[in-house]
Amino acid sequence: MASPCGDKSEYARLLLETDCLRDDLVRTIIDWLDLPLGSSGFDAGCGVGSNTLLLAEAVGRRGHVTGLDLADDLLRIAGERARQSGHEDRIDFKQGDINNPPFDPDTFDWVWSADCVGPGTGDPLAQVEALARLVRPGGSVSILAWSSQNLLPGYPMLEARLDATPAGIAPFKQNMKPEKHLFQASRWLARAGLQDITAKTFVGDIRAPLDEVRRNALGLLFDMRWGGAEGDADEQDWDLYRRLADPASPEFIGDRPGYYAFFTYTVFHGWRSAHAISDH
Repeated sequence: MASPCGDKSEYARLLLETDCLRDDLVRTIIDWLDLPLGSSGFDAGCGVGSNTLLLAEAVGRRGHVTGLDLADDLLRIAGERARQSGHEDRIDFKQGDINNPPFDPDTFDWVWSADCVGPGTGDPLAQVEALARLVRPGGSVSILAWSSQNLLPGYPMLEARLDATPAGIAPFKQNMKPEKHLFQASRWLARAGLQDITAKTFVGDIRAPLDEVRRNALGLLFDMRWGGAEGDADEQDWDLYRRLADPASPEFIGDRPGYYAFFTYTVFHGWRSAHAISDH
């Protein structure tokens, strides 16, 4: 899913207020990964720390998670959330670039990166190679990202046309090389020297009736997904979309009885050989 451009404080608000739609799905993914209790992990591109907190819960009181992000304003929010959660003693946040993470090789038991590695953020293979170097022999790397959605049930043509706009397919670009597409991530992991690579897609549900928090979150999710498409969408399509996607509209689709939508996250996961010898 594309990240909104512009005001970082607005982006932080969007992330925080849509957490309620993603948290259950993220917990399911973390459970599937079966991270060892007491392990040390790295959340690359942690943003406001939403996933970092869930990862810290998963590894228990003797575990530790380090989050890294370029945006200091997002990190300030993440740090405050860690303090409020009671997990502050087992979470660290650092400012830095995932393309050149400021850690020694073989530092972590596992690496996690959600909605960060891949198109729009640099060379995905180089990013995965940088992350793989941080994992101890026997450790793992997990790359995950929003991969599809059906948020406008009953309007498949409208949704398809919105998806076909430059904003709708972001962060991909028309002339982008196929090897930079998210679904090439198994190749990135293999070329980074990881083994036993798996890929799995998980589904998150949104269904009526929606309480006020989830109702507002759905409206924000629409903005995150297609909010920049106005200049490229057909005028009639855009008018219909706004009537369906605006919680203030009497036609807001989330208010319809029986409303059901879904979105997916796809996880690519690989292991560093337990017998690997660091080059450093």
